[in-house]
Amino acid sequence: MRIAMIGTGYVGLVSGVCFSDFGHDVICVDKAAAKIQMLQAGEVPIYEPGLDALMAKNVAAGRLRFTTDLASAVDGADAVFIAVGTPTRRGDGHADLTYVMAAAEEIANAMTGYTVVVTKSTVPVGTNRKVHQTIAAANPNAKFDVASNPEFLREGAAIDDFMRPDRVVVGVESDRAAEVMAEIYRPLYLRDFPILTTDLESAEMIKYAANAFLATKITFINEIAGLCERVGADVKEVARGIGLDGRIGNKFLHAGPGYGGSCFPKDTAALARIGQEHAFPMHITETVMRVNDAVKKRMIEKIRETCEDNFNGKTITILGVTFKPNTDDMREAPSLTIIPALIGGGAKVRVVDPQGRSEGEALLPGVEWTEDPYAAAKDADAIVLLTEWNEFRALNLSQMAKAMKTPRMVDLRNIYSRETVLKSGFESYVGVGR
Repeated sequence: MRIAMIGTGYVGLVSGVCFSDFGHDVICVDKAAAKIQMLQAGEVPIYEPGLDALMAKNVAAGRLRFTTDLASAVDGADAVFIAVGTPTRRGDGHADLTYVMAAAEEIANAMTGYTVVVTKSTVPVGTNRKVHQTIAAANPNAKFDVASNPEFLREGAAIDDFMRPDRVVVGVESDRAAEVMAEIYRPLYLRDFPILTTDLESAEMIKYAANAFLATKITFINEIAGLCERVGADVKEVARGIGLDGRIGNKFLHAGPGYGGSCFPKDTAALARIGQEHAFPMHITETVMRVNDAVKKRMIEKIRETCEDNFNGKTITILGVTFKPNTDDMREAPSLTIIPALIGGGAKVRVVDPQGRSEGEALLPGVEWTEDPYAAAKDADAIVLLTEWNEFRALNLSQMAKAMKTPRMVDLRNIYSRETVLKSGFESYVGVGR
């Protein structure tokens, strides 16, 4: 199949590369000339393990190309995927569809022959019908169908998620569109991965419902963690105990500083807005959003208490600032709430993160960046473990404690046990829900 992928952000680039590895002829399009030049030179603008090698393999095989020329990419394509950003719109919390609709209009003017226009971007329910209307208005003679194909990629594990998915969701309205989508995903059909073919609205809703449910699960265990601290229970044991129930499962039951990233904050806000627009308030989702904000603020208080209720003049070392490990993504990361509060209170903040500096320098002004956690710990008043990178799971705690002014640890990911930390020379250890 010949595929055009409009947008080379996280979703578009990973999807385009993986489709080319399926054997399809893929052209990735972006208006950002600098990004396309970077990709043409073999450089990947995002950090995703394994993506650079897979991209190079398929470029060398002639199945993957990059261009700024949307018209040439769309001309003759069997399917055109829209994978542009849908950021939260200022003022009302709705997903901003400006880029989606602009792409739809450009696609309409470039299509030749029957084409399936596939929305890969996360969009509110009803958007695919608007895309259809936009294309039909711009090109009344166009022969096309619109399909919804939401993505379910975890940053840091996106290639594996694409190649070995829990499910693929496809929303269509015609048998012909279903056949095209089936051919595109044929390698997954052959390996018996679940492919759910449904209507447009259900496909759109599945994406929001899935992310809202996962955000709810994270927020639930974070709220339980707060209660565990009051009653003397250990949230890790509680999570294990409830996670062994097959109806609940153990995933997304890790207490921490709140969810962040490119999906959960944006999609919960959009789902709440959809409910408001249809006079059916999403009370659980709205509460999840409020509790998640409160969780981040509670983490600040943990650090404040560790620092004797005063940040002023303290040196605090932060280990990890990206919203999760194995990504350079800083969007809605808890660090963007926590670190400014420390600096605002008069603290000197040192940051160590394997990939966070490229985005973090602009987002976290006033911090000192370093590559070495032991150097960052020198003369520090406290260490805060904020992102659970593998590099931080086996630190020489004794060496770190000796380097610090006052060896105190705030472990917001519960990586270490209190006993291990205290035996290593730390004078105090604070976790979450323990």
